[in-house]
Amino acid sequence: MNTLIRLVSFACVLVLLGSISAAEAQQWLHDDGSETNRSIFRPLEDWPAPNDYRNAAGYPGRDYWQQQVDYVIEATLDTTTHAISGSERITYHNNSPDALRYLWVQLDQNVRSREHSRSYDTQGALPEEVSERFRQFVGLDPFDGGYTLGRVQLVENGRLVDADYRINNTVMKIQLPEPLEPGDRQELEIDWSYPVPDRARGAKELVTDGWLYEMAQWFPRMSVYDDVNGWQTDQFYGRGEFYLNFGNYDVSLTVPWNHIVDATGVLQNPDEVLTATQRERLEQAYQSEEPVFIISADEVMDPVTRPVNEGMLTWRFTAENVRDFAWVSSKTYVWDAAGFRYRPGDEPIHVHSLYPRDAMPLWDKVSTRATVQTLKTYGRMAFEYPYPKAVNVHGPVFGREYPMVAFCGARPQPDGTYSEGLERALIGVTIHEVGHNWFPMIVATDERQWTWMDEGLNTFLQYYGEQDYAETYCGTVWTQTEDCSFPSRRGPAPLIVDYMREEQQVPIMTESDLIQMQFGNNGYAKPATGLHMLRENVLDREAFDDAFSGYSTEWMFKHPQPADFFRSMEDGSGENLGWFWRGWFYTTHANDQALTAVTTQPADSLTTNDVGDSYVRIEVANEGGLVMPIVLDVTYDDGSTERFDIPVDAWRNNELTFTKGFFTDRAVVRVVLDPEEAFADIDRTDNEWAPPDPLGDASGS
Repeated sequence: MNTLIRLVSFACVLVLLGSISAAEAQQWLHDDGSETNRSIFRPLEDWPAPNDYRNAAGYPGRDYWQQQVDYVIEATLDTTTHAISGSERITYHNNSPDALRYLWVQLDQNVRSREHSRSYDTQGALPEEVSERFRQFVGLDPFDGGYTLGRVQLVENGRLVDADYRINNTVMKIQLPEPLEPGDRQELEIDWSYPVPDRARGAKELVTDGWLYEMAQWFPRMSVYDDVNGWQTDQFYGRGEFYLNFGNYDVSLTVPWNHIVDATGVLQNPDEVLTATQRERLEQAYQSEEPVFIISADEVMDPVTRPVNEGMLTWRFTAENVRDFAWVSSKTYVWDAAGFRYRPGDEPIHVHSLYPRDAMPLWDKVSTRATVQTLKTYGRMAFEYPYPKAVNVHGPVFGREYPMVAFCGARPQPDGTYSEGLERALIGVTIHEVGHNWFPMIVATDERQWTWMDEGLNTFLQYYGEQDYAETYCGTVWTQTEDCSFPSRRGPAPLIVDYMREEQQVPIMTESDLIQMQFGNNGYAKPATGLHMLRENVLDREAFDDAFSGYSTEWMFKHPQPADFFRSMEDGSGENLGWFWRGWFYTTHANDQALTAVTTQPADSLTTNDVGDSYVRIEVANEGGLVMPIVLDVTYDDGSTERFDIPVDAWRNNELTFTKGFFTDRAVVRVVLDPEEAFADIDRTDNEWAPPDPLGDASGS
């Protein structure tokens, strides 16, 4: 009976406490005075309704579909005129439920066309004051690098017929004679050419030993038709990147005999373009995670490294289920390689690094090792790398990504010296660009609209890759920190605080070409920090990892949208995270929690139970626009400490203030709010409390 009485009494206390909370007026951070639900915890209104294509769990629905586009391409690189020309046959598979009356093609090189470039047309006036360096370029005509189209033809009844097409700047519309019905396919052929620019996503560069070429966005590619946009025909202005179809590629690249080529896909004719020695070295390299030279520095441009010594050579590559194709070519390359297996007995993933001698000794130290580390870290946190190879190439493009191929910069001084900062930069950019194989090359988001869905997720994983690299190679090739940590530029919350104070922010959920200021912080750093917060401080790691790997795996080789990511993270973790998405992704509000009062009263004034001498209340005010969990470190007069981890739900009834109360028999001498700076609090001057100094000077707020 006594037990029953105690239970009933305890239940009454809970009801009483609930009544006290309920009696308070609802306090919302963003109350506009309207008689509507303004709670930060309310459901998000921006998400589209789930359907048979994209379900409520954030995964592909039972009727999900996407188009397939296959390419057969023959291209030639003219190193005298620095131009590329090619011919391609495209096979467009209509897997949609819709009949298509026309097709759209991306012509990205037209971003540098004097005739077609809106980027050229919309350039603003010069500032009144410019540097001496800048003055050297004023008055120069813009580089004219758009496509010259030789022919655009459709395959009709087994024969080629001229297509009815119209170019609209960086896209081209091809009218079909008859609608392309669901389940049917259309073949078309395009001949094209353009001059290779010096500065672009794909470009050329003259190094000490000669020219090197990095070829990207180099051929006309089909636009995406999907269940969300219909045809995605947003213009390419140079910033918002790419949205592409998956398909199979068969690509033949004809280059001078003394060039080394690598590309997306698997080389089909190694006997024709590699020497027996190189093929033997490659087989040896694939047995080791440590790099092995295929062409060493002293072998560069030696005729014995080539199977022929005149004319042109054609390198043929094929790739299955990729959304793009990139390649590189130069006579200047040092080449090292290694192999990586997730488990013994697996076929090795072929890892390659190509770089001129100017990039040594840095690249031979870092590139292949950082690539292998990326395969490990991303394979653990997202999904195992499904492609047969991963290539990192040095050249004029500091950081760009394509299926199986990354372009990275970072070059030592002419005397071979380099700073620790440059080494860190190469490690970071390599992990980042190789990591883009996961996002967006395999989890193929719409980069033209949502920068954060590839850059942000990738930067989040890059942080862990950098830390893993430092730990893996600590004491060998990594000696920059005693504790084997890596000084990452992005990831943990303290690194984003300055940006969160910035008044000129736009929300993360802003289309790529509309982000005018601090593009890197908006698209890369802030979303990465948000995910780091979720994993390390909001959810537990296991819950986050289950949800994140679930999203990543379910959307492999598919096209997720923002709501798919948000929903799948909630479904997989078992948490309603609408408050987090609303605040961190859809607004520019910041977190600013403050300790406003710490008070004590005798315990016996509240209870007759023996629970301690005092009852302490710690009042926290929410002075920013976000809600975040509350973490309090309390230090007592005996030197002991206690931590209170209070979930974000503390703000559900009152988003403006929360008071933590507890009984204790020790005196509180210090309180620290968010002690590990885990939630990007923008004003830490009010995050610590201590009792007034006995002499009358306050030592804390």
